[in-house]
Amino acid sequence: MTETQLAVFKGKEIRRMFHNNEWWFSITDIVEVLTGTERPRKYWNDLKKKLFEEGYDELSEKIGQLKLMSSDGKKYETDCANTETMFRIIQSIPSPKAEPFKRWLAKVGYERVQEIENPELATKRTRELYKSKGYSDDWIEKRMRGIAIREELTDEWKKREVKEKREYEILTAEIAKAAFGVTPAKHKTIKGLKRENLRDHMTDLELIFSMLGEAATTEITRVDDAKGFHESKQAARKGGGVAGKARKDLEKKTGKKVVSSENYLSEPESRKRLDRK
Repeated sequence: MTETQLAVFKGKEIRRMFHNNEWWFSITDIVEVLTGTERPRKYWNDLKKKLFEEGYDELSEKIGQLKLMSSDGKKYETDCANTETMFRIIQSIPSPKAEPFKRWLAKVGYERVQEIENPELATKRTRELYKSKGYSDDWIEKRMRGIAIREELTDEWKKREVKEKREYEILTAEIAKAAFGVTPAKHKTIKGLKRENLRDHMTDLELIFSMLGEAATTEITRVDDAKGFHESKQAARKGGGVAGKARKDLEKKTGKKVVSSENYLSEPESRKRLDRK
C-alpha cells in the first residue's frame, strides 16, 4: 500500500508517505522544523546546490517526487526522501534541533523494522489506519483479507520467475480486466480517482470479486504449473475470468452493475453510502 499521513514532531506536522515499503518524508517540512525559516523551499534549493557542489551527486537519485497534500487541500509533487537520505540531509543543516530529530526518525524506522519482523504489528497498524479514516469494521475485514490473498498470489508469482515490477502490474491488470470488464485505469476513472489506491475505494462487492479473481488465479497457477510471465498471464486471465463469470451472473440476477462510482474520499455522504453496502 501507498498511504499518506501526517507525523508530528514537537507539535509540528511532517507529511510522509509509505512508499516502496518504507516511510518517505517531505524534505521541506523537515527543513522548516529544523531551521524555522519562512521559506523552506528556497532553503532546500540552496542546500541542494551546496550538497551537489560538495560531491553528493547521487542525491538526485535518492530523492523522489511524491504527491502530498498541501495546506490548500490540493496535492502537489513534493521532494521526499527515505530515512537514510534524510539523515544525510539533516547532517548538512546547522541546527541544535537536528539531534532529537535524528532520534525521532530512527524511532520511526525502528518501528517499521519491528513490523517487518512481526507482521502482526503491521497488520494492527493498517487496521488502525483504516479505522482512523472512518472505514467500517466489516469493510476493514474484507480489505485485510484481500491483502492476505494478494500476498499469497505475489509469493506464488515470485516462485515462478515473475520478477519485474512491470510484469506484476500487467498480471494484476489482466485479472482485474477479466473480473470487472474494465481495466484498473478505467475503474479509477469511473470512481473519480487519480493517484489514490483503487482498492481503498472499492465497495464490498468490488473487494469480494477482486479477492475471488486473485484467489482463483493463485489456484489455477498452481494447477497449471505456470512458469514465467507468459504462462502466468494465461493463468491470470483464467482466474480473473472465474470472478468475471460470477460477477455477470450476479448482475444478471440483480440488474445492477458491480463496478461502482462510489469511492471513499472525504465526502461524508459517500462514506455513509459505502457503509450501507
